[in-house]
Amino acid sequence: MALTREKTQLELMRIFEENFEIENPGPDDDLREKYEFDSIDAIELLVEIENLLGFKLTQEEKKQAMEIRTINHIYDYMDAMAKSRN
Repeated sequence: MALTREKTQLELMRIFEENFEIENPGPDDDLREKYEFDSIDAIELLVEIENLLGFKLTQEEKKQAMEIRTINHIYDYMDAMAKSRN
């Protein structure tokens, strides 16, 4: 089942609330600055992204994720990863 952007958004909001206690982050909020999102949080988020995508990311793909700063970046990243597999 392909994830629509709407479904991805709902899942990410759930993950941010349940795992990081961040409610309704703005799509362009800098996660590091506004929510003190750190590298440990980023690793945990990558595990959740892998679960949503339904496949494991390569080390190179995980390195690319380290540039993510906002929710919109996460959407774009997930979209690119999904397309790279299809």
